[in-house]
Amino acid sequence: MDIETENVINLIFPEGIPESWKENPNFYQYLSKLGGIDVDQLSKEPDRLSDEKNAVLQTTQKLVFVNYKTFIQTAESSRDILNHFNVTKNRLDKLVQKIPEFVKKCQSFCDTSKDINVHRRLNSLTLTRNAELLEILEMPQLMESCLRSNQYNEALELSQYTRQLGMKHGDIPIISSVVAEIENSWSGMVGQVVGSLRGDLPLPRCLQLVGLLRSMDAFTESELRIKFLQARDSWLQGLLNAIPKEDPNLHMAKTIELSRIHLFNIITQYKAMFNDDELIIPGRDLTLNESAIFYHWLEEKITQFLATLEQDLPGVTSIDTILGQCTYFGLSFGRVGVDFTGRMSDIFVRVIGERFEQNVRRTTRKFEKDMETFTLINKTQRLDVKTETCINSENPPEQLVEFYPLAKYCNGIIAAFNELRLCTPVALSTLCTKLLQESLNNVARAMLVFYKQEQQAFAAAERENMIKFTECLSEQLIPYIQYCIHAIFPPAQIATHLGVSVSVLQKEV
Repeated sequence: MDIETENVINLIFPEGIPESWKENPNFYQYLSKLGGIDVDQLSKEPDRLSDEKNAVLQTTQKLVFVNYKTFIQTAESSRDILNHFNVTKNRLDKLVQKIPEFVKKCQSFCDTSKDINVHRRLNSLTLTRNAELLEILEMPQLMESCLRSNQYNEALELSQYTRQLGMKHGDIPIISSVVAEIENSWSGMVGQVVGSLRGDLPLPRCLQLVGLLRSMDAFTESELRIKFLQARDSWLQGLLNAIPKEDPNLHMAKTIELSRIHLFNIITQYKAMFNDDELIIPGRDLTLNESAIFYHWLEEKITQFLATLEQDLPGVTSIDTILGQCTYFGLSFGRVGVDFTGRMSDIFVRVIGERFEQNVRRTTRKFEKDMETFTLINKTQRLDVKTETCINSENPPEQLVEFYPLAKYCNGIIAAFNELRLCTPVALSTLCTKLLQESLNNVARAMLVFYKQEQQAFAAAERENMIKFTECLSEQLIPYIQYCIHAIFPPAQIATHLGVSVSVLQKEV
């Protein structure tokens, strides 16, 4: 809008024009038209405008009258359209409000669809690899089947394959589960293989089982030695514990037999599987002396056998038989460097000495008891001449029957000698001699007590019988006992054992 137009507007409309006119191009066009007419036309312009207004008004009224229904319908339609627009606006507002939620649900649907698609592909792949997956899932059952049928090599290969599978695909839960089950079965297999060593096994079977344990790498070399010895010892101990203990002879004989046979077999098996003479391997743990494991166990077994021997030997009736078996047992172990006959000798010497001492003391007490009821009355003498004191026969002197306490005493000593002569340790010569000396002193003391108690009542015949009684002891019984001692312990043998001559030995005695 130029300045002239603005001045005309201010002139005509001093109070200003409505805002709607300012944007109306017809207003400015009409204003330009007014500027181009003369004064007469300008003075007539209000009347013309009034007439035009009336004409327009009449035309409008006529138009309204003619199109009344149309206007009514138009108004109603406008109103309906407005209402529909309002409803649509409200619905659009609600739609706009729910669009974010709809977007979220669409996104969720897309994600779910992707997951379903992924699972579908996995299921398709699973279906394609069904046979391979089934083999993996059946591995624990296959492992158990191998263990039940003692197919340890196959079980070991299966365990190794499973471990490799777990290292590659350990993040997969089902693989981890299968590996865990196989590991549990593997632990059970170790125990089962070790348990298989608890039996009467030949050497090839032992080699197979120990080789399997080595392949399993479940134990160190030292632990494997200990496990082997523990398993074999458990089996051997079960055999020994099953021997009836009521009869010491049977128990000792079976213990010797089983210990000798099975200990030697175990030693042979151990030597075949474990080399104690091997060179030192670099990097090997030398904190434990592996060879000491075996010898410590063997020492324990020998000590256990000696303890059983010491326990049963006092009740054994045939010591000579047990001594022969034990000697063979001990000497046979000399082939593996474990000769323990020297340790057994001490037990036999002690038990034989104790038994001989018991027999001699029991015989002595029996003599002392017999002397309490002994009498010299009515003793008939059949010895008209003095007998020789030199005894050269194993038979006891016949004169002893005249005095039954001496006869019974002699029989008791002979019984003790007969038991001793079957297995006579040279080491007991001194003990036996001292025991007999002590016993004979007690016999003489008992006779002296008898004499002191009865001498005042002795008649001449009884006094003569008492003299014969003492002569029978000193000249018959004592030389006979000395002869028996020399028969059991020959002086030449004793002298050789001591490293002196017989003459020197006799002088010392």
